[in-house]
Amino acid sequence: MVTISSTNSVYNMSPDNTPAAYAESGDVVRFETLDCFGGQITNEEQRLGGINWERINPATGPLFINQAEPGDTLRVEIQKIEQDSHAVVVEAPGEGITGIKLTDEATRIFPVNEGRVYFNDKLSFDISPMIGVIGTAPEKESILTGTPGAHGGNMDCTRLGEGTVLYLPVNVKGALLAMGDMHAIMGDGEVCVCGAEIGGAITVRVSVIKGRRMPLPFLVTSDHFMTICSADSLEAAAEGATLSMRGFLMNELGMDIHSAGMLLSLCSDLRICQAVDPQKTCRMEVPLEVAEKYGYSFE
Repeated sequence: MVTISSTNSVYNMSPDNTPAAYAESGDVVRFETLDCFGGQITNEEQRLGGINWERINPATGPLFINQAEPGDTLRVEIQKIEQDSHAVVVEAPGEGITGIKLTDEATRIFPVNEGRVYFNDKLSFDISPMIGVIGTAPEKESILTGTPGAHGGNMDCTRLGEGTVLYLPVNVKGALLAMGDMHAIMGDGEVCVCGAEIGGAITVRVSVIKGRRMPLPFLVTSDHFMTICSADSLEAAAEGATLSMRGFLMNELGMDIHSAGMLLSLCSDLRICQAVDPQKTCRMEVPLEVAEKYGYSFE
């Protein structure tokens, strides 16, 4: 198994990034990752405003997949997420949605053990490990790892956990896959500008798909499939995710335009992934049963 150390970090998704490792289609790869602060916050006296912002949102990689060519689709099966023993959460004026009403900063470090995040002496929560940043290189431009887009990036989708499959575009030779910014737990929206930020390791299987047509990024879990869209506003992201899914139902399942639209309104869920990054992200979730009834397989 190929392992990429967290010392191989990038801060932008770019076609010019030098590969940290190489893999074949079908290989299993382990990405060791730092938290979104690059490990800079180690105690509750530190504040977001005092860290080096050039080291925010490191993504481990990139990985060059030998068979990947522009126009292909990269299938990333998330097999395992390992996490460290503590998570960092911050709030600061002007950051996120909750920051609108803040006048001072705060930092909390929460213990994570035995499958739970310990919030205080009254509250603890089951962990729900997820990947905040995961993406491939754009075709030409360089995009900061803190910004989501059609290439993936900082989508902060709570569904990006163990057992799910993410489909990403291959825009450049080798795809140049990178990932990081894990969370032990996070609510949809990421309203205080971060989740329970944590370092660890992500094990994935990467496979190159030739010729598959689907709107990208695209995510499949054990019970849903979903389109993901990032845009300047939540309204535009919601519209993009919805219309992309309607297009998928029409093009791949053969539904007419009205049936596809009505189905989405009746049995699907439009959800906010994050509302705090330079681009906002929404997803449209459709029950997996819909594809199964139409004889469509994602395998």
